[in-house]
Amino acid sequence: MTMTRDTSLRDSPGTTAPGAAGDSGKTAEAGAAAAVGLEKIAVRFRSRRRDVTALHEVSLDVAMGEFVAIVGPSGCGKSTLLKLVAGLLKPSAGQVRLNGEQVNGPRHDIGYVFQRAALLEWRSARRNILIQAEMRRMPSVLARARADELIAMTGLTGFEDAYPHELSGGMQQRVALCRALLHEPPVLLMDEPFGALDALTREQMNMELNRIWRETGTTVLLVTHSISEAVYLADRVVVMSPRPGTITEIIDVGLPAERDYTQTLARPEFHEATGHIRDLLGAASAHD
Repeated sequence: MTMTRDTSLRDSPGTTAPGAAGDSGKTAEAGAAAAVGLEKIAVRFRSRRRDVTALHEVSLDVAMGEFVAIVGPSGCGKSTLLKLVAGLLKPSAGQVRLNGEQVNGPRHDIGYVFQRAALLEWRSARRNILIQAEMRRMPSVLARARADELIAMTGLTGFEDAYPHELSGGMQQRVALCRALLHEPPVLLMDEPFGALDALTREQMNMELNRIWRETGTTVLLVTHSISEAVYLADRVVVMSPRPGTITEIIDVGLPAERDYTQTLARPEFHEATGHIRDLLGAASAHD
């Protein structure tokens, strides 16, 4: 496993330390356009009572097709980073780029999955997925074909006409994932998508997400409080400091893209990475 500190990316955007690509080979190379680029980002919130610096000097390049997880203590700015990439929030300083283009406002070419599935109770699973097509005015035939493809990919076949109250929490999140992927976004943002699920369902969703990521080739940026989840899923794990959030260290987990769950958790690279992240965060800062 290769450990690379934040400064290697901050000083030379788009580059990593030698060997940092690990088994995946997806780490951004010098001169290559990053799917997501953050350059010396700062975010400050001002109110009548006080000023709060949420993020300070955050720089990160995420290569196309790469899976990057972000972990850190509550309030360190993890979700704020996703909002910056989505264009829902403007940085106080620095630049955000998506596929080489500066982000100046809400982006419609990304997918976003939240902790809660947020499905419409009066619409079936299929119609909840297709709401994305309606909002984007996608051709009906194309949208339905894509929805069928995603329903099969996520194991929802047979539940297309079920309503949210008839689906388990895991199935509801599968519907939310299908909805986010319907328009084939080049970048998928995920904010604690499995945090509300029970442990067994969460493991199953981790395995499903790994498979779907490999099949679609989508760039994924995942925020999670689970160290094990971050290491199992990601090519690299970004460890954040307490507020004001900065990048403490960027860890290349060194695991192959295709990961059997039980075998991966037994690998020395997995234990080395999770142990190191726990040391960085401290027992009081993060949990599995």
